[in-house]
Amino acid sequence: MTFHIERARPDQVDALCAIERAAVELFRGHRAWPSYREVSVPPEVLREAIARGLVWVAVIGSGEPVGFVWLDAEEGGNTIGVAEMDVLPSHGQRGIGAALLEHACGWARMAGYHRVDLGTLADVPWNAPFYEKHGFRVVDKNRPEFAFALERDRENGFPEDLRVFMSRPLAPPDPADWTVWPAPAKLNLFLRIVGRRPDGYHELQTVFRLLDWGDEIRLRVRPDGEIHRLTDVPGVPADTDLVVRAARLLQPHAPAGAGVDIEVEKRVPMGGGLGGGSSDAATVLVALNRLWGARLDEDALAELGRQLGADVPVFVRGRSAWAEGIGEKLTPLALPTRWYVVLDPHEHVPTGALFQASELTRNAPPATISSFASGETVENAFAPVVRARHPRVAAALDWLDGFGRARLSGSGACVFLETDSVERAEAIAERCPAPFTAHVAKGEDVSPLHVALARFRGVDRGGG
Repeated sequence: MTFHIERARPDQVDALCAIERAAVELFRGHRAWPSYREVSVPPEVLREAIARGLVWVAVIGSGEPVGFVWLDAEEGGNTIGVAEMDVLPSHGQRGIGAALLEHACGWARMAGYHRVDLGTLADVPWNAPFYEKHGFRVVDKNRPEFAFALERDRENGFPEDLRVFMSRPLAPPDPADWTVWPAPAKLNLFLRIVGRRPDGYHELQTVFRLLDWGDEIRLRVRPDGEIHRLTDVPGVPADTDLVVRAARLLQPHAPAGAGVDIEVEKRVPMGGGLGGGSSDAATVLVALNRLWGARLDEDALAELGRQLGADVPVFVRGRSAWAEGIGEKLTPLALPTRWYVVLDPHEHVPTGALFQASELTRNAPPATISSFASGETVENAFAPVVRARHPRVAAALDWLDGFGRARLSGSGACVFLETDSVERAEAIAERCPAPFTAHVAKGEDVSPLHVALARFRGVDRGGG
């Protein structure tokens, strides 16, 4: 039997939940059975993990998923966990579990993680003994990072004496290996146009909120000075792609012969007002600055980013921020913990036409950080124009308005709703009408890109 491993898709959630329930049946008669019987994978949480690219499936020739592995980055820092790994019992003993595990660990290594952790059962052959064959070793279960998992075990009546936690160290990527970098999306929590400059650009005020969800950029350094984008992006020729332009802009600052292969996994809708292309470019600048040893400081990288687009510097600097000017004057903000339901109406909104719209308010009075913090300043100058001209976006705003105050991000087309809890955000996203696509994302004050950069630096691993 042949199989291959690929990133999971949202439409596979039901199949993966069914795999998990089938695998749980193997524990009938075991002391852990009552706990396993009562606890199952929450589909909405699995769906969001898939949206973040943290779930892989083993698929046989018919296209049927027969196993999956799910990584959990909640532990933070240099460590990532295995949240779940299951194979259909009918397809056991065929190397599927081993392949899934090695694939996940390989991705974690490319992403700069130093260690993979998991919790499992000591007395079941396909649990601890299996993981031991793949480089995992039992560690002290009383370490602080396992406290939450142990507490959850107690709440679920799981037999604590059989629970073991295991870790596998990961070697840093070799210089010629692929590395994986996040390119997070952003939201504009408000957007006001306060004037127009002599050069024709509009003076803006906005708050950029970085998210824990976005695109993935894969980079492999070449020694021949060539820059190649290996991923086709519909409607975007390689020479005009911001990721290629970013690499070329940085190249004169790198040692002779510095080249790169670039792959882009797009998750952020193009033209959605979420900054996907700008974030991709910023990730290439920040990551290649390290991989090439260019050693430019943040100010120099941000200036290169500004040459590519007004939104690029905020992603380079990696902080949620108050922004003025054309978006390049940034003041970092510490914002309250919030989760967002982000809705993609699947409608193209051309930004140029919006800026030229006669009904666009271009001379609003300046806002202040305190007026934003108090909740007084929340409007988006483009929202009335987009509502009038783009019915699908208007419908998305109207639907989200049923749960709170829906807002437009950037010039659209994506809209969002802020919530106080991930549970509420997931409950709303679950009810998303079929014409739209919903994502749940957490706001981050520090960019996932900068978190990844810290992992790759890894001072204890000889990084600079």
